[in-house]
Amino acid sequence: MSNPFVRIVEPLDPKQPLKKFFNLSKLEDARYARLPFSIRVLLEAAIRNCDEFLVKTGDVENILNWKVVQHENVEVPFKPARVILQDFTGVPAVVDFAAMRDAVKKLGGDPEKINPICPADLVIDHSIQVDFSRRSDSLQKNQDLEFERNKERFEFLKWGSQAFKNMRIIPPGSGIIHQVNLEYLARVMMDQDGYYYPDSVVGTDSHTTMIDGLGVLGWGVGGIEAEAVMLGQPISMVLPEVVGYNLLGKPQPLVTSTDIVLTITKHLRQVGVVGKFVEFFGPGVAQLSIADRATIANMCPEYGATAAFFPVDDISIEYLIQTGRDKEKVMCTKRYLEAVGMLRDFKSTSQDPDFTQVVELDLRTVVPCCSGPKRPQDKVAVSDMKKDFETCLGAKQGFKGFQIAPDQHNSTVKFNFEGCDFELVHGSVVIAAITSCTNTSNPSVMLGAGLLAKKAVEAGLTVKPYIKTSLSPGSGVVTYYLRESGVMSYLSQLGFDVVGYGCMTCIGNSGPLPESVVEAITQGDLVAVGVLSGNRNFEGRVHPNTRANYLASPPLVIAYAIAGTVRIDFEKEPLGINASGKKIFLKDIWPTRNEIQAVERQFVIPGMFKEVYQKIETVNESWNALDAPSDKLYTWNPKSTYIKSPPFFDGLTLALQTPKTIEDAYVLLSFGDSVTTDHISPAGNIARNSPAARYLTSRGLTPREFNSYGSRRGNDAVMARGTFANIRLVNKFVDKQGPQTVHFPSGETLDVFDAAERYKQAGHPLIVLAGKEYGAGSSRDWAAKGPFLLGVKAVLAESYERIHRSNLVGMGVIPLQYLPGEDAGTLGLTGRERYTIIIPEKLQPQMNIQIKLDTGKSFHAIMRFDTDVELTYFHNGGILNYMIRKMAS
Repeated sequence: MSNPFVRIVEPLDPKQPLKKFFNLSKLEDARYARLPFSIRVLLEAAIRNCDEFLVKTGDVENILNWKVVQHENVEVPFKPARVILQDFTGVPAVVDFAAMRDAVKKLGGDPEKINPICPADLVIDHSIQVDFSRRSDSLQKNQDLEFERNKERFEFLKWGSQAFKNMRIIPPGSGIIHQVNLEYLARVMMDQDGYYYPDSVVGTDSHTTMIDGLGVLGWGVGGIEAEAVMLGQPISMVLPEVVGYNLLGKPQPLVTSTDIVLTITKHLRQVGVVGKFVEFFGPGVAQLSIADRATIANMCPEYGATAAFFPVDDISIEYLIQTGRDKEKVMCTKRYLEAVGMLRDFKSTSQDPDFTQVVELDLRTVVPCCSGPKRPQDKVAVSDMKKDFETCLGAKQGFKGFQIAPDQHNSTVKFNFEGCDFELVHGSVVIAAITSCTNTSNPSVMLGAGLLAKKAVEAGLTVKPYIKTSLSPGSGVVTYYLRESGVMSYLSQLGFDVVGYGCMTCIGNSGPLPESVVEAITQGDLVAVGVLSGNRNFEGRVHPNTRANYLASPPLVIAYAIAGTVRIDFEKEPLGINASGKKIFLKDIWPTRNEIQAVERQFVIPGMFKEVYQKIETVNESWNALDAPSDKLYTWNPKSTYIKSPPFFDGLTLALQTPKTIEDAYVLLSFGDSVTTDHISPAGNIARNSPAARYLTSRGLTPREFNSYGSRRGNDAVMARGTFANIRLVNKFVDKQGPQTVHFPSGETLDVFDAAERYKQAGHPLIVLAGKEYGAGSSRDWAAKGPFLLGVKAVLAESYERIHRSNLVGMGVIPLQYLPGEDAGTLGLTGRERYTIIIPEKLQPQMNIQIKLDTGKSFHAIMRFDTDVELTYFHNGGILNYMIRKMAS
């Protein structure tokens, strides 16, 4: 072994000399014991992979010296233990791999070099939609439709699982990626190639951070970066600051883990943790189950951190046994973590490491709450919901405003549904979904919802039939314990039947609303509401007809469904009146923490997990019956509207092209703050009047066959047309919301894609102007690939979400950032100017560059290539081009 740290390698058990580990305690370096536990994982990976090429001794020293260098933008490499993908991001990754094989072959290399080196799991969970609900056969009908729509995609993924080594596919119908990871895929300790080492993971879904709740360091990366990791490249990252989050006290009896995470989300948004690790510690952590910790870690992207780490403790070890992991391996895991100083005792302060800063939360101060109506960080106490929504109605259009005229606040629209008359008003609930990895992994809130449903039914309460209710569990285990505990039938009576195993409503796969409901909403210009136990509620994401969307715990989802409106004060107003005329209040049916825990102890048992997961890869007969080609090179079907060879590598040569100054670029779009990846590249419904719809129609498809943007990510022709296609897009160049912009040479207002095509045909480069937090939300590589295909050469923003900036770099699009204190307003930029961006011959990370306008004005901006590695990718025209040249040479 050429590793300079071979001296600290030893067997964990002398009786098994071939099972070794790097014993970090033998570094005999006092700095190690002061490192945050999350940084210790980075250190172990650097030591184990140190080859003085990709990982150097100096990198190890920098990590050990974290306390001194954490503020200095020091770059370190990190090789995670594994990669995890879901199908929306997994399909384009496999498409890229297939196209890269073709490109390497054209350049004279061996195409089979394009093969995952780092183990990868791909969980198919984003394709199923809520087409059917409130009926006993909803699950089967939705799954049948899923296969009907996605057969071509699934066949392609099955080809990928056979053509590429080290890639395992978890078939549809198994559960949500992060819950399957938590309950089954996560190892906590890896046992590979004769070595024990900490499990760690990067994923092509931003909520990969959920696994941090189990003590597995993980976070979301762009699909492009994940592909490079799968091919053996380390992640190049700036050594992060680590914010210590001290949890104190014990939650109040009526508070759920959802309330805690929404409170933490708002708090950490205010603290400011973008680009940092958050590490939880303190006696309050010991009061939280692994499911509670996973809920908190899951919403890490919503509070902006890179990772939200809960080090492994005895509760983590107990969880591994509870979820059916092999007991002998679990005990070995505990011995390993003790040996390397990575097992935590949260009740003791003696292990508390150094942190960049410490903030705290007393869990006793948390109250029941929701978040919305348009952002996950906008927490609203349940007691304030009615007042807050009514304030939002009249407030100026924005994150907390809908700008409804005061005389319209009490408008009502009557409609008929299935032969009965109803009426809708502003605030009427039309979608109520128990969904999402954030909450469906947590038995306490799921059983809490079931017990509330039982009490509601017994009290004579019902849910109006036009409200689209649904239950999409994160794994088959959830259905198992809901059924065994006897609450499933009560959930069904309120309309919360199981509709599928996947992200569903949370990702925007909420399916259609009844036509009479949509007509009523449209007729009255009503602010209708979706309530979901999800993690994102950005405009246009959940459903085109729900302008307000609130995140809530599963029990609260049911409560608002019964109430039928968010304009209710649960403390003063009844949920409903039963057949006997009795008023039933929420407090009458809300289950206590003790009730929930008693049921959980009885019914959430290891046997359930073993039974569900031992057959997870073979139980889906529809998947088993798929016929996939066995060739190592994929045979592209020119008739396919799902899978298409992308143009990213057309004309690629082994020789590098020198980056050139971008001359006289037009501004394609001008944005304000918090433009999300949902705005840039929506995942949901394909509008019938959109460029993507026109393309699909020209290929002979009917609207019923359009499926979603997310399902079409293997076809660049659809995705380019779907870029900036969100119906809630706010572009400063046009007067109303929508996916349009001004084509300045002609003065015409056009769909964004059509305008970009005109610019491209005339040979004009494009840029985008934006405010703060550009690219917030999902780790969506098409939010970078799409603008690249439209001809966008650079984005100029006040700040970026971490993953999206990385994706832009990966596609060779320049992320530019205004200097501190400057923005479009202070510089007097209208976006109607033409921009020349001077690219110097010698580039350095985060250097200032000059931008000249055709008005004669000029200013400087920061070129946000943060590391030398990112500059290497830029010189290659992106990370995938770099990998192809490397593999072909």
